[in-house]
Amino acid sequence: MSESTGTTTVDQVGTVMVPVADQDRAIEFYTEKLGFEKRSDTPFGKGDRWVEVAPAGAATTVALVLPMEGEEVGVESRIAFRSRDIDADHAALRERGVDVDPEVMRMGDPVPPMFFFRDADGNRLLLVQTEA
Repeated sequence: MSESTGTTTVDQVGTVMVPVADQDRAIEFYTEKLGFEKRSDTPFGKGDRWVEVAPAGAATTVALVLPMEGEEVGVESRIAFRSRDIDADHAALRERGVDVDPEVMRMGDPVPPMFFFRDADGNRLLLVQTEA
């Protein structure tokens, strides 16, 4: 910690982790269905892999990790991704066979339009429209 301010040197969210049952299936979902790029697929330990995906140009990555002992997949991730065109993305994901909410939620200002979708393991994720 910095002595003068009492704060840390943390300056951004680097990686969020999503538990998946099958890393290859998860890579396929995130790259082919969501259009993310694979940033890392590194073997380590005794047959383990560290896999990261992210939207093109994004600083924060999503690590597709095998669950720890006793941990489940298909979680309420509380991860939100940004969209510049929520309606187009909702339609595109639906066309690609992604499990999306039936409709975009529109709660009115100041809450932006959004919808939930589930990845191949049932992990619940949120897509929120932002002003670009």
